[in-house]
Amino acid sequence: MTSELARAKVNLALHVTGRRADGYHLLDSIVVFPELGDHLEAEPARGLSLTIDGPFGRDLDAGPSNLVMRAAALFGAGQGAALRLTKSLPIASGIGGGSADAAAALRLLARLWGVSLPSAAAVLGIGADLPVCLVGESCRMQGIGEALTPFALPSFAIVLVNPGVPVPTGAVFSGLASRDNEGLGELPRAPDADTLFDWLARQRNDLEAPAVAIAPPIGRTLAALSAQAGCRLARMSGSGATCFGLFATLPAALAAADTLRAAEPEWWIAAAPAGGDGAARSRV
Repeated sequence: MTSELARAKVNLALHVTGRRADGYHLLDSIVVFPELGDHLEAEPARGLSLTIDGPFGRDLDAGPSNLVMRAAALFGAGQGAALRLTKSLPIASGIGGGSADAAAALRLLARLWGVSLPSAAAVLGIGADLPVCLVGESCRMQGIGEALTPFALPSFAIVLVNPGVPVPTGAVFSGLASRDNEGLGELPRAPDADTLFDWLARQRNDLEAPAVAIAPPIGRTLAALSAQAGCRLARMSGSGATCFGLFATLPAALAAADTLRAAEPEWWIAAAPAGGDGAARSRV
């Protein structure tokens, strides 16, 4: 049996820069993959199957429509594997869980079957976040998700918080005041943590304001994160509702997560290292 961590995808900044004729929005985003996520296992089998467990697995369909199964079926060309997904990340929450799971499945199956990974172009049709999740490293993501540029980040720590409110992605994009916004501009070169935090503070998530208008608890989540000792930046990821706070050290992030958990026991809260080599532990 072989296993893989399907790390959460966090948009540290997300600028909406246009909209194509086919309806896809153009983005300019900085993406990081903290050391936390869902867990996948795979072992040889005659057919292709998926079982799902974990705290967020109950409402997921393990059938052909699941992104994991779609990606595996496209990649497998009739080969078999028994896949097991332990779902620890909230569903449809702005941190790319489904795409991260599908990408992890592809990495697992490539090892299991002894084949090369598919190209970004080959998987883009399954989901716009799948190419960046397949790479699984911090980068700048542009276009509809297909244009990826590596962006080395310093080590820092992150707290992820989801208040448990649904936020329909389509409604968030429909609520945009403008779809033709400025991109990120020039990225800082080899930034240390302070430089990165300062630069990110001058960026934005264009989807945050419409998401807060739809789901006001997101605003309360951002305020709670901002109030934590050592929080250098609080922002929403993707189209929500997951928000994040950035911290210089993992102990500071873990302390903030504990404080938030005591104050809001119904929220999903996790702290983890991000950037750098990620060689430390997380706490969910």
